[in-house]
Amino acid sequence: MKPCRLPPHSYSGPGARGGPKWPRAEGARHHDGSRRAALRAGVAGALALAAVRASAGVEEDFFRAVDLDRPGLMARALEAGFDPNTPDARGQPALVLAMREGSFEVAELLLSLPNVDVDRPNRSGETALMMAALRGHLEWIGRLLARGATVNRSGWSPLHYAASGPEPRAIVLLLERGAALDAVSSNGTTPLMMAAGYGAIDGADLLIGRGADARRRNAAGLSAADFARRAGRDALALRLESAVR
Repeated sequence: MKPCRLPPHSYSGPGARGGPKWPRAEGARHHDGSRRAALRAGVAGALALAAVRASAGVEEDFFRAVDLDRPGLMARALEAGFDPNTPDARGQPALVLAMREGSFEVAELLLSLPNVDVDRPNRSGETALMMAALRGHLEWIGRLLARGATVNRSGWSPLHYAASGPEPRAIVLLLERGAALDAVSSNGTTPLMMAAGYGAIDGADLLIGRGADARRRNAAGLSAADFARRAGRDALALRLESAVR
């Protein structure tokens, strides 16, 4: 009796060569695909988290540079792609902060950037020019104006802020650039009222001399003389009342 011969490639057991490749179970293929998808998602998530952390570090360095007035630190943040117009967590753009804090080396760097927005306001609507006017930073008022900072704004204006500050020459600079003498804020307050109640007395006298209207009253019914009297500036209040007559 002749031995039985198996047809070619009919054996696929261990050690077989060229045996048929039996298809893998559908569940196994699905399992492998799920593992690969999970791995890709995990890698993507890790990369995204690393990017967020790196971005947060750059932002922290950028605003720390403003606080410390360190242009080198800011330059590194800018080289990393940080937008100089980005406000901080409190809604303060760097240029406004630099004017408020007197961080002039950082301000120098910011103003040299072609993409910096000199009129970018903070959450209170204050611009770098308004802050420079309030602080009496005469050189920076001029430099911001040279970069195209807006002199007349709806509502509170740079002149309101200059009138509230300690430096009458800031008022002069803005008036020379066309600031509206009797600009009216959202509640009807004028620069003269602010000078009478909060700013330099010389600033109030300057505005009177330039023809500011002392007869105006704000939404609360207060005149510039009322502002002066509330601040204990009785002599100024008398001058303002005389200007009305």
